[in-house]
Amino acid sequence: MTMDARVNRKPHPMPEIAEFVSQLREAFGDRAIDEAVRRGKAGEPSFYACENGRAVGAATPSGLAWKVDDSLRNRRFCAGCIGDCVGQDVRCSRRVR
Repeated sequence: MTMDARVNRKPHPMPEIAEFVSQLREAFGDRAIDEAVRRGKAGEPSFYACENGRAVGAATPSGLAWKVDDSLRNRRFCAGCIGDCVGQDVRCSRRVR
């Protein structure tokens, strides 16, 4: 069989979350994101994602969770960003000045 394996590959079950996590990895590094996901899967409220009827991690017990909307999708995390600007009307690069 000479068919390329990618042809038969199923689409990611959580494509928006996968893209967002990929951007977080670029901004904060694999180690930090892997740790947050691992802790979330272990039951700590450090990572939770829900898309297409699937959920991964542990939801936060309060209403402090980030909602994925355009303010988050359009965010470009800056070096040293701790996320304080998320949900605000200003980019972190302007806030740091």
